[in-house]
Amino acid sequence: MHKKNTFDRRAFLAAGSASAALAAFGIPLTAQAATGLKFSDPRPFSFDGLVARAQALAGKPYAPGTPLPAAVLERIDYEAHGKIKFNTDSALFKDGPGQYPVTFFHLGKFFQVPVHMHVLSRSGDDFFAREIVYDPGYFDMPADSPGRELPQGAGFAGFRFQESRTADQKKLDWKSNDWVAFLGASYFRAIGELYQYGLSARAVALDVAVPDRPEDFPTFTEFYFDPPADGGDTVVVHALLEGASITGAYKFVMQRARAVVMDIECRLFVRKDIARLGIAPLTSMYWFSETAKQTAIDWRPEVHDSDGLAMWTGGGERIWRPLDNPKATTGAAFADRQPKGYGLLQRDRNFDHYLDGVMYDRRPSLWVEPVGDWGEGEVQLIEIPTDDEIHDNTVAFWVPKAPAKAGSSYNLRYRLHWTDKEPYPSPLAVCVATRLGRGGQPGQPRPAGVQKFMVEFLGGPLQGLPFGVKPESVLTASSGSFSYIFTEAVPNGVPGHWRAQFDFTPAGNAAADLRMYLKNGDQTLSETWLYRYST
Repeated sequence: MHKKNTFDRRAFLAAGSASAALAAFGIPLTAQAATGLKFSDPRPFSFDGLVARAQALAGKPYAPGTPLPAAVLERIDYEAHGKIKFNTDSALFKDGPGQYPVTFFHLGKFFQVPVHMHVLSRSGDDFFAREIVYDPGYFDMPADSPGRELPQGAGFAGFRFQESRTADQKKLDWKSNDWVAFLGASYFRAIGELYQYGLSARAVALDVAVPDRPEDFPTFTEFYFDPPADGGDTVVVHALLEGASITGAYKFVMQRARAVVMDIECRLFVRKDIARLGIAPLTSMYWFSETAKQTAIDWRPEVHDSDGLAMWTGGGERIWRPLDNPKATTGAAFADRQPKGYGLLQRDRNFDHYLDGVMYDRRPSLWVEPVGDWGEGEVQLIEIPTDDEIHDNTVAFWVPKAPAKAGSSYNLRYRLHWTDKEPYPSPLAVCVATRLGRGGQPGQPRPAGVQKFMVEFLGGPLQGLPFGVKPESVLTASSGSFSYIFTEAVPNGVPGHWRAQFDFTPAGNAAADLRMYLKNGDQTLSETWLYRYST
């Protein structure tokens, strides 16, 4: 599930005189012309037209086209790419309209698919798009950089929105700080409330961990920037998605507030049968945590961008599934109808649990909120083994119940919340840690093959339990048996912090799905904890 790119050919619009072309269409020039960016002639644009293009492409064989010179791109390796910096003097919207300038990523060895950027202008009720013509002069790069050998109009690798340029709202220098980035295939990410990047989202996830075929990585090949309103905190971007199995048109309405919120509309057209169509996928990294860590594998106590999958089902149940770094690729499916939301979260915010300057304790949580009728399907979680933090090895997405056959289409809307915590907090106690150990009792011979679990919950109704009342653990398993079950308050003086302890004896070598929640009489006290146990 590592990020890949595939080449795709986009017709290059010849660059002409921007002022003459715009005047011919009756489109007023903005201050953007003063930034030094070069533009193509304008052409009509509408989102409906972008949808029609995506649909038409889906009816034709996939033709990735002739790539840019591979010999040049291969030489723009990690070191060479790091020396190529976009000059913010050429940023789109540097002087307005809106708060947030746009800067661009350069192509290179790891981002070889050219992406074409456009800015929209309006004349009456009509919109027009002008391509931003690539020029090496937009970038600061060494004199001997291979980037200088790419042709005029080669395209870009991606883009990012910088922080606010306005003095009254500026918290960070916009020239060196950004809040959302689109780079590589259909991947994108945003910072959360703690001003830190972490996990990624992408347009779709196709055939992840399907045994008889490779994963397909479609690409955003075109972006269209709608000039924002002055003083607003919202930006709008349209995108064309192209791939061997699917095409699509996307509209992103992104708001930079305390958290980053994205309203997404997508129209998808299936080109060929897809075994596993993942809608609204979230991609993260989980190496190890307090749950399980090999002895001396790393000096840090925990390394992960996310520590669990949270779900709010259509029936109203709140679920927490701790992430795992399995021995072999595994998948879990949670059937639902009209889900209220799901997300990959980073609940552990204690720096002492990471001790790393890359700030894992500040990585954002990402929540998907479906808008409209998503019907029946499954939230699926795929976990892939990793032995390092450089690999994204965890992905969660929605899979519609109906098979994704060639010729089928989807019209979906959803909202992404890049936050510190869930945007709609549960009224119940939430799981904050899952710990494993040897089964049995201290001072007694430890029984072979028995696993001890210590699951911690915090908040919600647990804070209001009368003195002397202990919550009850409600445990079920698909196989195996439980023993030595009890609950106790965590002895740290934090109100409402409890842990449930139990031993689990598996039935032979079979994997088992465990489920547990806390109650007091008929009152549910906690969300439901899930765990897949394998020997």
